[in-house]
Amino acid sequence: MFFKEFEVRWNDLDANRHLANSAYINFMSHTRMSYLTHLGFGHKEFEFYGIGPVVFYEHIYYFKEVFPGKPIKVSLEFKGMSEEGKFFEFHHNFYDSKGKHLAHCEMFFSWIDMKTRKLVNLPKVGLEIFNQQEKAEDFRVLTKEDTRKYAKVPRDLP
Repeated sequence: MFFKEFEVRWNDLDANRHLANSAYINFMSHTRMSYLTHLGFGHKEFEFYGIGPVVFYEHIYYFKEVFPGKPIKVSLEFKGMSEEGKFFEFHHNFYDSKGKHLAHCEMFFSWIDMKTRKLVNLPKVGLEIFNQQEKAEDFRVLTKEDTRKYAKVPRDLP
């Protein structure tokens, strides 16, 4: 499991003076980018291959309020990947300085070609990197059907 530590700053707070929803999103995004860079597949590689990550959903479950003054840790757990490396699932957990569980997030993403704006498979070198990484105990192979897990069929307006 990968961890990133953060200081909760005053501008991370909302009107209720606790960690804002947008700050949770930002901390998770920063943790993911740190993880990808740690693996050797970060911004430079995205630019070289002309791809970028695109989030399908992030479901956050809040358990305890987070206030400024003490650091928090955000984990990243590798929960799923499609065989060709197009779809990924990561889970994040937030912990206070004493290890108390504060929040949980399930997130699902893919890769987009920056020119065609279409979803693409991860380049072979990236796929090889991810195939060698530590995976969650309940890791699973994802399929295209997983992208619609929470979707409802939209209807056109009359």
